[in-house]
Amino acid sequence: MSINRPRPAYTINGHAFEAPPLAPGLHLVATPLGNLGDISLRALSVLAAATTVLCEDTRVTSRLMQRYSISTRLRPYHDHNAARVRPAILDGLAAGESVALVSDAGMPAISDPGFKLVRDCIDREIPVDVIPGPTAPVTALALSGLPTDRFLFAGFLPHKQGQRLTTLRELANVPATLIFFETAPRLAASLHDIASVLAGRQVAVARELTKLHQEVLRGTADELAESLAAGGKVKGEITLLVGPPVESASDDEAAIEGRLRDLLEDHSASKAAAMAARETGLPRAYIYELAMKLKGAGH
Repeated sequence: MSINRPRPAYTINGHAFEAPPLAPGLHLVATPLGNLGDISLRALSVLAAATTVLCEDTRVTSRLMQRYSISTRLRPYHDHNAARVRPAILDGLAAGESVALVSDAGMPAISDPGFKLVRDCIDREIPVDVIPGPTAPVTALALSGLPTDRFLFAGFLPHKQGQRLTTLRELANVPATLIFFETAPRLAASLHDIASVLAGRQVAVARELTKLHQEVLRGTADELAESLAAGGKVKGEITLLVGPPVESASDDEAAIEGRLRDLLEDHSASKAAAMAARETGLPRAYIYELAMKLKGAGH
């Protein structure tokens, strides 16, 4: 005698939706950075239909699951237990389970042990799929005002200053905006080292993305370090961005002057210089000096 079991489902604003059957394999599900309303419909369907949801912290993921009335079993998968539990997860996947993998926020497998699970699935010819969605590096890049045509995500900066300086020197000539994850307690030290190795470049500190206290600070590393020191302790999840290497001023001076002339029509020299510096990635001091010359000459 067969037993009728309810179809997996999720709810949105009190309205229930059935989740269609999910294909066997590993499903990487991007989850909100902070605002739970940023979850996609497809992500909700996959989380509801999966056999198991692997997550970094069950307390964090359970808030998302409760918000949308999803009852799928949660199972911890993080840096401290990944090597131990991965073989059993792979065995379940090989037997036909449908497993969803999430991180606490954003896209799983980015700077977390999820990439090892993906690699092992590929080696064992287990299907892997991605349900795209929020990701902190690209969200911060779009907000930063720094060049977006070419960028490099470099994960977390090293904890120790010597290694951090070495990493920054290795990346100094990369012709792209650099993106790092950083923790609040180490932010001041990282800004100090960026000011030392990548002097004059425009920097953005994006924190608490999509949350109530979202904030993006912009300026040089020295300026931001000074501002943060005056403003007190920084909290929250942080994405740190550094503009690309500054090109020779003589190569683009005519274009910069043209842009400054336009900006000076409606803005003060200080405001025009700040705007042009963000657009070009050139040091604001250099742009401001040029703006003052143009203003003195009646531009």
